[in-house]
Amino acid sequence: MEKLYFNGDILTLEEELYVDAILIKDDKIYKIGEKDELLKEASEDVELVDLKGRTLMPSFIDAHSHFSGYAISFTQVDLSEAVNFNEIKEAIQKFIKKNNIPEGKWIQADGYDQNFLEEKSQPTLELLDEASPKNPILCKHKSGHMGVFNSLGLKEMEITIDTPNPDGGMIEKKDGKLTGYLEEAAFMEYIQKLPMASNEEFMCNLVKAQESYASYGITTVQEGFVVSQLAPIFQYLMQSKLLKIDLIGFMDISKADELKENFANCLNKYNNNLKMGGYKTFLDGSPQGRTAWMCTPYLGEEKDYYAYGTQTDEQIEAKLELALQDNMQILVHCNGDAACEQYINQYAIAKEKINSNNDIRPVIIHAQLLDRDQLDRVKELKMVPSFFVAHVYHWGDIHIKNYGLERASRVSLAKDALDKGILFTFHQDSPVIEPNMLETIWCAVNRITKNGVLLGEDERIAPLEALKAVTKNAAYQYFEEDIKGTIKEGKLADLVILDKNILKVNPIDIKNIEVLETIKEGKTIFKKL
Repeated sequence: MEKLYFNGDILTLEEELYVDAILIKDDKIYKIGEKDELLKEASEDVELVDLKGRTLMPSFIDAHSHFSGYAISFTQVDLSEAVNFNEIKEAIQKFIKKNNIPEGKWIQADGYDQNFLEEKSQPTLELLDEASPKNPILCKHKSGHMGVFNSLGLKEMEITIDTPNPDGGMIEKKDGKLTGYLEEAAFMEYIQKLPMASNEEFMCNLVKAQESYASYGITTVQEGFVVSQLAPIFQYLMQSKLLKIDLIGFMDISKADELKENFANCLNKYNNNLKMGGYKTFLDGSPQGRTAWMCTPYLGEEKDYYAYGTQTDEQIEAKLELALQDNMQILVHCNGDAACEQYINQYAIAKEKINSNNDIRPVIIHAQLLDRDQLDRVKELKMVPSFFVAHVYHWGDIHIKNYGLERASRVSLAKDALDKGILFTFHQDSPVIEPNMLETIWCAVNRITKNGVLLGEDERIAPLEALKAVTKNAAYQYFEEDIKGTIKEGKLADLVILDKNILKVNPIDIKNIEVLETIKEGKTIFKKL
């Protein structure tokens, strides 16, 4: 199979930013150069692809999301548009009716955010009981860090008034009663106990998820927290050869031995497009959910409230030692600057303690409130911040409310990181938001909130640098810079065709650019009709 692409903006993201044409052979970029010269290298059967002025560039690489969570979202009640409690109740009831959900079957509703509800509070157990008293219900916050069970859900989970809070989490109790609300470690513990969908249903959703990522121009995706329950499903996914995009998983480090054994056939190497790339753990929660662990207190009624960490120094240091000893990359969820501080400090201690020179490219996932005085140590330790920069648009106004304008303006320090020579990536944390890379680039370039506030003008970056964060830099984060991220001879033909050039449109119009075609290893896996 040979294809020759020409007559468009072919954006390489290499030092020579544009080339006239590229020749694809099988799964790789065979040659780049002038069209006439490449024709001499091509066979008689080469397919000539006229770009007609459109833009061909490296496909997008997802630096952090939850592939299985995104897949599950296709069979959950969507609460993203709900503006009050009544709409949450109605959405659940409509879902039950539309899908003929029998009594006793679990219902998961996802995507509410108390910040955008008229009540400005978490949904209540009583509300969910009204929605359906005969179905166990879990209503999940958009951040994925908290949620509410109804009475039957609590019963099914065997949560009682005497159930203790786990370290780094909370089961809320008021006036001697359960409210149904759980956050952080408590929430994470119990969602893993929910019954899984049937293999057939789950596989169908995984295929849908894959198609959706491809429609956004993405050819490499992440499973950001591989737990034991996912092991047989991912093994089946691999063996069935259903994956058309590359999927990189990061294993729950608290189950490292078990999961390494389960995935011995794809540790740090692809097997039918699946690879386990390292470990994952969490140090705090969500900024919009007010559980991101901060060095300075939140604004609001609660005085001196900083939120909290989810692990002790000793616990995270031991995990970082393990990652270094195993020479496995680790991704650590840190939103607040206090969580980032703990990660930075304990990683430095772990390296010194075991005298390790292993360069595991440790990733700071989200890094939203990583502050300027922490960047020099991030660079020194060769850590990779992966910024959830789209927060500026989606929750920037909430951050202003929680932290004040000055502190909120320092969310996702992309420009400061760039100025210090720190390589960083961007992500969407799907299913938190859609894996829309063009929107993310737009957010990084413009930094405008939903209410139209310019949030952190001095942290805006050029479109080219934003583009590198979701291509070239993301390939580096995955130790795949030799095979992905730019258009270069010998690299995989992972490409995307856009209707316009990101570098040539008005920056405010970037999010309106359309993905026309997505190509994985030379084969089209998405094409806009």
